[in-house]
Amino acid sequence: MRANLIIGAYAIAALLAACSGNEKPATEVAAKEIASGEIWPDDRGEHINAHGGGVMAYEGTYYWYGEHKADTTSSAYVGVTCYSSSNLTDWKYEGVALSVVDEPGHDIERGCVLERPKVIYCPTTKKFVMWFHLELKGQGYAQARYGVAVSDTPTGPFTFLRSGRVNPGLYPLGMTEKDVAAVEAIPAKSVEKWWTPMWYDAIDRGLFVVRDAKAHSDGHHDLPAGQMARDQTVYVDTDGRAYHIFASEDNLTLHIAELTPDFTAHTGRYVRVAPAGHNEAPALFRRGNTYWMITSGCTGWAPNEARMFSAPSIWGPWTQHPNPCRGPKAELTFMGQSTYILPVEGKEDAFIFMADIWRPRHPSDARYIWLPITFENDVPVVEWRDSWTLDFFE
Repeated sequence: MRANLIIGAYAIAALLAACSGNEKPATEVAAKEIASGEIWPDDRGEHINAHGGGVMAYEGTYYWYGEHKADTTSSAYVGVTCYSSSNLTDWKYEGVALSVVDEPGHDIERGCVLERPKVIYCPTTKKFVMWFHLELKGQGYAQARYGVAVSDTPTGPFTFLRSGRVNPGLYPLGMTEKDVAAVEAIPAKSVEKWWTPMWYDAIDRGLFVVRDAKAHSDGHHDLPAGQMARDQTVYVDTDGRAYHIFASEDNLTLHIAELTPDFTAHTGRYVRVAPAGHNEAPALFRRGNTYWMITSGCTGWAPNEARMFSAPSIWGPWTQHPNPCRGPKAELTFMGQSTYILPVEGKEDAFIFMADIWRPRHPSDARYIWLPITFENDVPVVEWRDSWTLDFFE
C-alpha cells in the first residue's frame, strides 16, 4: 500500500543525480506527495485518525483536528485527536485534544456521537474554540446538537462548555411574525407526506424552522428548543467575525449563524441556504469578494455528487453551481464527502479541498482526499490527481 509520504518523482530524480555525481544542493528539499485514498502515516507510523475534521494554522504550524474512529463503530470512544505539521505532509501526533468522559448522562459521555470538529482561534480572548456536531449517547441522531469547547493551547486539552440547539426561539433574518403565523396556519394534513409540491413550499416558508424554535417531542425523545445542527463547520471572515455553518431542518436546509465576539455562542442572527435542498457536509471559503461553499447530498455513509454554491455576502443570496469535481468518479466526489477547505498559508488563491472516504464497516480505516482547487473563469474546480505536491501552488 502506498503511503502519503512516499518517495515522489523529485526524490527519485535526486537519487539518480546523486549516483551520477550531480547531487542537489543540501538546502534543496524535494516536496513530498499527497496521495488521496492511501494510508497516511503520522510520526509514529500509524494511519492518521482524524476524520471529518479541519485544519487550523497558528503561528507557523498547522493543526489537524478530527474524529478518532474505532475499528468497529463510529460512536465516540476516545474523542477528538490533534496532529501538527509545518508543511502539511509530515504530521506529528499531539494526542487527544478533547476527551469523552465516563460520567453517565454527560453530554459527551463515552459512546456518544461526536462529529465534524473544527477549531478557530479567538484573538480577543486568546482562546482556541472547538465546535462539533453532538448526539447524546443512545439517542441516535434525534438531538441534532452543537457542542463547544475551549483551550488555552492549540493541542488542548479542551474543556467542554456545553451543547444545545442553535438560536432557540429565534427566527432567521427576513422571517417576520406574520410569516411565522402563516406557517403555523398550514394544515398539518396537507404536509404529512414529504416531497410533494405543497410540502416543498411549506419547507421553503420555514415549516421546520417554526417547529424547532420551541421545545417539543418527536414521539420518542424530548427535544430542546432551537434549530437542529448536524454536519457543520466554522469560518472566520476577513473582518474577524466568525460563523457556524451547519445542516439543519432534518438535513433539508443549511444555516449560517453568526457567533459572538468570543466565538463560543450564537448572536441570534442567521440565514437559511437552499431550503429543502437536502445538503450536508458544508465546507466554506472566500476568494476575493465571493464566498464559496461545497456540500454533499444526504445519502448516509454512501458517496454522492458534490454541490457548490456562491454568494457575494456570507448572508447571501446563495446561488447553486454545477458539481465542481472532475475526473474518475467525479459524480461521486471521488468516493468521498467534503469536510473542509484549507487555505495554504502564505500563498494567494491556494486552497485545498478536504474530504473523507468513509468506511462504516471499519471506521478507523477511513481515508482522506486532499486535492488542490483551481479556478476557471473564477469558478472553483476540483480535479482528481493520483498524487501531487504543494509545489502545485508555485
